[in-house]
Amino acid sequence: MMTASIENTSDGSIKKHIPLLIVLMLGLFLAILNQTLLNVAIPHLITEFGVTANTAQWLLTGYMLVNGALIPLSAFLIERFGVRRLFLFAMFCFTVGSLICGIAPTFPIMLTGRLIQAIGGGVLSPLVMTIIVFIFPPHMRGKGMGIFGLAMMFAPAIGPTLSGWVIQNYDWHILFNGMVPLGAIVLIIAFFQLKDIQPPKDVKVHMPSVVTSLAGMGLLLYGFSEAGNDGWTDPVVLSTIIGGAVLLIIFVLQQIKSEKPLLDMRVFKYNIFSLSNIISIAITISMYAGMFLLPIYLQNIRGYSAFDSGLLLLPGALVMLVMSPISGTLFDKVGPRPLAIVGMLITSISTFEFTKLTMDTPFNHILGIYIIRSFGMSLLMMPIMTAGLNQLPQRLSSHGTSMSNTLRQVSGSIGISLMTTIFTNRTTYHVNEISSSMNTSDPFFMNSFHLFVQKVAATLHLSQDQAQQQALTILSGKMTQQGTIQGINDAFYWATAISVIGLILSFFLRDVRKDKVVEEKKSEAQEEDIRMLPAPKSINS
Repeated sequence: MMTASIENTSDGSIKKHIPLLIVLMLGLFLAILNQTLLNVAIPHLITEFGVTANTAQWLLTGYMLVNGALIPLSAFLIERFGVRRLFLFAMFCFTVGSLICGIAPTFPIMLTGRLIQAIGGGVLSPLVMTIIVFIFPPHMRGKGMGIFGLAMMFAPAIGPTLSGWVIQNYDWHILFNGMVPLGAIVLIIAFFQLKDIQPPKDVKVHMPSVVTSLAGMGLLLYGFSEAGNDGWTDPVVLSTIIGGAVLLIIFVLQQIKSEKPLLDMRVFKYNIFSLSNIISIAITISMYAGMFLLPIYLQNIRGYSAFDSGLLLLPGALVMLVMSPISGTLFDKVGPRPLAIVGMLITSISTFEFTKLTMDTPFNHILGIYIIRSFGMSLLMMPIMTAGLNQLPQRLSSHGTSMSNTLRQVSGSIGISLMTTIFTNRTTYHVNEISSSMNTSDPFFMNSFHLFVQKVAATLHLSQDQAQQQALTILSGKMTQQGTIQGINDAFYWATAISVIGLILSFFLRDVRKDKVVEEKKSEAQEEDIRMLPAPKSINS
């Protein structure tokens, strides 16, 4: 085994780590891409395995639960096993899981493969982020996190489009079988190229903390994922969210008291780290609102195919792909505040533009707004995260990356559930409001309705009774359609408000690298003062 450590690098020595970074990014890209590939394939898997939609959803829910539950433990796992063994284990699980899914003859075997994939995917994000934080010094860390953002932002955006294209032209098995050789290549290269950034430590595991962390995150994420479908007052939803929250509170208290915590809560003593994570939560919720609501509008209301709606997300993904390393370089030059303010302003305005959707909104208009929105978010995601991590001392960097990824996972689940609830409730409200306006005692409405019935009868060559029934069906469909659009618009109002909160908080960000420069100058001044003091006279003189 290679146990040599990667030394903290200066500007000139970053280049030697480029092959390593490519391997890390490819592994992370495959893992994140895999999370979003399956959405479009679910209807085909329902038919293939003869299961219900609720059963098939466990391929998504199960992956999310295992993935999310492992993230808080990643700091301990990195310290205990080292980055090399942990990365090889994660990629091995991901590749084997992909192979099982690709050849699965039954649904239980398919689900087993997905859960094995999730074991690998759960630790890859914080693991790769920890390596990048260690490789890049603070004054170059924006560039490193920009590279990290290539996988973090591009993979989820391209996933639905790629999946739709594969399903439309080929077979769903390719979604998994195609991952196997790519995963194997990453695994082989990493075996020879990847070294530990520091030697593994024989850290004792505190089993009660492991249990409360795994169970708490699992229950909380499951509750949030089901809240969007079943409502926040559903007994199962309430019990799982409350149970998960209680277990996580116990976990936090355990970590505060522990001398060797699995996840060090002292990261929140650093104000910019805490602030950057709050802003990151606002960005994540706003981002998921667009990724969740726009496909509903395009597919359910406007009649576009899943592939076509996926194409809407593709140009925005390409913008993020190009801008992620650029925004990282800009961060190194100007710091977090200008990028955060400009990015949140663009995100807030473009999100507000989605509150004006109608049945006649041109596809190209939606596409243009989404591209502008993606540009705004490309200035935000990695720079905001980097701003917080820069404040942490090296010993807390793995704990900081684990905490940031945990909060991002939870806020993503909350965002989807929140937007689903707002969208559903407001749609019901608007449908009822439109329905109540169609009052049969209103002469104006009844006159319009009779004219519409006559038009339907003449157009479709139906009797008066048949035309009236058909007219009621058409009106009911129009009511649902209009109510759904208004419900989506209302959900985007909430997403805009959350973005504005992030914008306001962005004004309070500061570049912590300047803090360190000031401290160094103070230290140098103190040393100079000490040198300038007259030497003490000897006692003899």
